[in-house]
Amino acid sequence: MRRSLVLLPIVASLSACGAIPEGRSPQKQTVSRSTQVFTPSPEAQQCYNGLGQSKASFTPLPDQYFGAGCSAVSAVRLSALASDDARLGVTNLGAVTCPLAQTFAGWARFGVDRAARQILGSPLVRIETMGSYACRTVAGRERLSAHASANAIDVSAFVLADGRRISVSGQWSAGSEAERRFLQTIHASACKRFGTVLGPAYNAAHADHFHVEVSASNFCR
Repeated sequence: MRRSLVLLPIVASLSACGAIPEGRSPQKQTVSRSTQVFTPSPEAQQCYNGLGQSKASFTPLPDQYFGAGCSAVSAVRLSALASDDARLGVTNLGAVTCPLAQTFAGWARFGVDRAARQILGSPLVRIETMGSYACRTVAGRERLSAHASANAIDVSAFVLADGRRISVSGQWSAGSEAERRFLQTIHASACKRFGTVLGPAYNAAHADHFHVEVSASNFCR
């Protein structure tokens, strides 16, 4: 007699592949012996809860240590933010620490979107970035950049509902009076929220973006 084969389902790791539902707190998973269990610290869990309350869409990430002092601890992957009444897109982001994501979400809603409505007459729909985590040093120095610990984002442009794209490189100096005022206003707003903010006024390396960083310092340029 021929025996039929029974195919057993393969148990996939939710934490390893980043498939935890967006905007939800990660739960401890019972998985195969080869899978590491992702259990966030109480501090990280509290931050996830706060980020969820901002209506951001995100996936919590397991702590990662990459060597050479580079890491992404208590980090998330942001897929969208929220304004007062709409979803805000965000591009090109890798891992960001949860405190950075929470600060970024507040700036996008209360700083950028509201300034766009008041100064440019159109709401924000998307923030474009040059990325977040990168295992590298500060340009021209030996010390690690805040990007090496997923504590910084480089923001390059803002897209409005009416189709306009306001870029740091294009409008900081050469834009209309309203466009320049918008960029100056949101730069000043960022300085009130982030520990370090660097833009075109800092040096040539930041001529095309705002570097926003969660830190204990108070440096705005």
